[in-house]
Amino acid sequence: MLQITSTLSIPDDELTVTSMHASGPGGQNVNKVATAVQMRFNVRNSPSLTEEVKVRLVTLAGNKMTQDGVLVIVAKRYRVQEKNRSDAAKRLAALIQKALVRPKRRRLTHPTAASQLRRVESKKRKGEIKRLRQSTSE
Repeated sequence: MLQITSTLSIPDDELTVTSMHASGPGGQNVNKVATAVQMRFNVRNSPSLTEEVKVRLVTLAGNKMTQDGVLVIVAKRYRVQEKNRSDAAKRLAALIQKALVRPKRRRLTHPTAASQLRRVESKKRKGEIKRLRQSTSE
């Protein structure tokens, strides 16, 4: 059971964890022991998350999301499989926690009179510079 918040948790049957050989340092051990961990979580078919959270999670996940709606997290930071497993779980939990936060709606505002004046003045300056660049001979 992966605890996300005090009210939300993901059951283990929704997560698929597989081990694989890690690239990088590890000496002779790297070819013998499967220390890297790949954690898969089917976002699209998960009953634990609301539709609103699923949409935000798909957006946040980016290229970690497959076409089928499966979130794939690969952890190979450590040389020990258990540490990589907990690292993948922490990263998944952090991503879901970020998706749980509803973004604030932007309120439309009008430009201030001073900012409009600054914009017009800068446009006048640019126009004057361009006018001075033009050749006067005909």
